[in-house]
Amino acid sequence: MRFGLIGAAGYIAPRHMKAIRDTRNELVAALDPFDSVGIIDSYFPQADFFTEFERFDRHIDKLRRADKSIDYISICSPNYLHDAHIRFALRSNARVICEKPLVLNPWNVEALQELERDYPGKVFNVLQLRLHPSIIELKERVSLSQQRYKVNLHYITSRGNWYHYSWKGQDEKSGGIVTNIGIHFFDMLLWIFGECLNLEVKSLGKSTASGMLELERADVEWKLSIDSKELPESAKAQDLRTFRSIKVDGEEFEFSGGFTDLHTRVYEDILAGGGYGLSDALPAIDLVHRIRMAGRD
Repeated sequence: MRFGLIGAAGYIAPRHMKAIRDTRNELVAALDPFDSVGIIDSYFPQADFFTEFERFDRHIDKLRRADKSIDYISICSPNYLHDAHIRFALRSNARVICEKPLVLNPWNVEALQELERDYPGKVFNVLQLRLHPSIIELKERVSLSQQRYKVNLHYITSRGNWYHYSWKGQDEKSGGIVTNIGIHFFDMLLWIFGECLNLEVKSLGKSTASGMLELERADVEWKLSIDSKELPESAKAQDLRTFRSIKVDGEEFEFSGGFTDLHTRVYEDILAGGGYGLSDALPAIDLVHRIRMAGRD
């Protein structure tokens, strides 16, 4: 398969390059307005690279007209650009593999569903936690039980001052921390414990957010933060910058390992005819939107 990549200079892009290589496919063309993309040499040094979207667009169209169409376009651009880049990929008759969050608002998903029906391509979201062995095991355990669970989710991933000056610190571009750093965890919780029946937002700031969720099979207390001051003393003592804890009925749910090749597994799943599409991504996007709206009240 022939791949294009949008957002080649981004933090997550090397995982997509590795996944394309590991699944024995080819990266044909890449785009990023920033040219610090030497990492491409480690994977696809022959790939064409563009810093201007217009030239990338023209190149993709020329390939299509020469019967060398791109099969997939992987999207690693900033959150607020995902919607436009997905639309471009569909109109280029390509299938799409897009990073989280797929889009920022639930109505964006609905509009993409309409567009998807007009073109041969299909949109897939990178929901890699659904492929984590420990999380799959937990989902299977919950599905076999009739009990209701109590879940505590704490995720602190320290970020410096730069964060607030980048697009990530602008809520209208990133969706805020509940979207930018939380959506994978919210998707995981919904996937395992069912839809959200009710929610409460205790705090919603630029650096920290917390609240409660009433899911079909669980009551969830959650907290997200990018503030290093929120790290527990045990993490600080080990000079750790990230703390992740999920407790199910008071028992620590361990899934810290097994992340190395999850993007490759996502690609393998999609290429084998699986993958998670627009309807799969919608519940978590709707939930984080509801949290943002509740936090403004």
